[in-house]
Amino acid sequence: MKVIRPNCRVQFTAEDIAFVLQVLSPGTDTNPALVSLLTDEDSRDHILDDERLYQALLQGTGCLRVSSHLYFYVLVRHVLRKAGIEDRRVADYVAELLAEFSRLERIHLQLTADFNPLEYLFEMLAALQQADERTCFLISAHIGNHSLFLSGVFPERIRHRAEMKGFPDLSYYEGLGRSSYRVASDHRLAQRYELAPVFSTLSECFHETRQALNNLADRLFHLGDSHRSDALLVKAFAKPKT
Repeated sequence: MKVIRPNCRVQFTAEDIAFVLQVLSPGTDTNPALVSLLTDEDSRDHILDDERLYQALLQGTGCLRVSSHLYFYVLVRHVLRKAGIEDRRVADYVAELLAEFSRLERIHLQLTADFNPLEYLFEMLAALQQADERTCFLISAHIGNHSLFLSGVFPERIRHRAEMKGFPDLSYYEGLGRSSYRVASDHRLAQRYELAPVFSTLSECFHETRQALNNLADRLFHLGDSHRSDALLVKAFAKPKT
C-alpha cells in the first residue's frame, strides 16, 4: 500500500501555473517575473498563500482547469491557517490525503493484492493486532487518515448514524485518529519518510484539523454542482464506511 506524502507542491502542472498567472496577473498571457518566482520554493509558498487564489478556487464556476494537487493545497492551507496550524507540510499532507481519497479505492485499506481491501475501522484495528512492524506503521497511518477524512468531510453523516443507529460518534473518530497518528509518529519509519513531525501535529491538533475540514466541506457543498464536481467529495463517497 502507498504511503501518502506531503508532495502536492511538487506536482503542479502547466495548467496550474497558467491558473496562478491568470488570477494574480490578469490581462497578460505570461508574467516572466511571476513564473520565475514560482520556481523558487520559498517564493512559491508565499505566492500560494495569496488570498486571491483561495477565492478564485472557491468561487470559480464551471470546470476549473487545475490539478487536484493545487486545488486541495490552496484550500486546505487556507483553512488550516485560520485554525492556527501554520506548518505548510501539514497542509500539504492533508491536501494530498484529500486528493488520494477522492479516488474511492484509496479510502479502503489494501494490505496485499491477495486479499480484499478492508473497508471498516474495526477490520483495520483487527488487522493491526497481527501485523508485522512495517505493516503496523502503514495501518496506523491509514487509520489516522481514514478517521480524519470521514470526520472532516462527513461530520453530519457520522452524527446522524450515531444518533439513529448507534454507530461511533465524532469523539470516537477523533480519539482513534489522534492515537493512530501518535503511534505512527513514534514509529521508526515515520523518520524514514520524514513524516514524524506531520503525524505529531495531526495527533496534537486532530480536533482543529477536523473542524477546519468541516468548514471547508460546508463551503464546497454549499456551492453545489456548478462549482467543481470532483471537489464535491460527497458525490464520490455517497456511503462512506465507518
